[in-house]
Amino acid sequence: MNNLAFRNCGRRDFLRGLPAAAAAGLALGDSLASPMPAAAQAVPAGGGAAFQLFTAATLGDDSKALDASPGNNNLVDDKTFTVVLTTEKRKSAAEFEWHEGRDHIFQILDGSTVYEVGGTPKGAHSKGPGEWLAPESDGATTYTLNKGDMLVIRRGTPHRRRTAESVTFTLISPQGTVTLQGFRIGGIE
Repeated sequence: MNNLAFRNCGRRDFLRGLPAAAAAGLALGDSLASPMPAAAQAVPAGGGAAFQLFTAATLGDDSKALDASPGNNNLVDDKTFTVVLTTEKRKSAAEFEWHEGRDHIFQILDGSTVYEVGGTPKGAHSKGPGEWLAPESDGATTYTLNKGDMLVIRRGTPHRRRTAESVTFTLISPQGTVTLQGFRIGGIE
């Protein structure tokens, strides 16, 4: 049923159409619950793997390796999103950065770090298409993130990180354009 029919209708018309919409939803729900053929599960329309599993044991081993030699482990590097496991020790960003084409979701797994987020960049310069740096950002808010904390930074928001001791985190970064039936998701259309 076209949801446009419900957008500009009166209460009576809405209530008349509701049982049909509910029935359509149940039918759709039943079809989604049925098992998919193995071929459909293996490769999505865009190509690549339909899913990847990272077990706690695998992530634990990766974290130990990064603790011994701090840096990044790119778990997923796709054109629509990336997932990175990072450990850093005593590291500070000299400049604020922001991105026109991607968001950031940080989840702190161990340790702590300080983020400065937002404000108005001063002395901005481009480091490439859609990627910006600035030595200052007037009015930035400072947050100390500890194990278990999560920070979501929308595209276009200046941010920088300072780690006094050690931090391990995952970064999920949606990027590009993703369309889900007309909904705008995380700054992504």
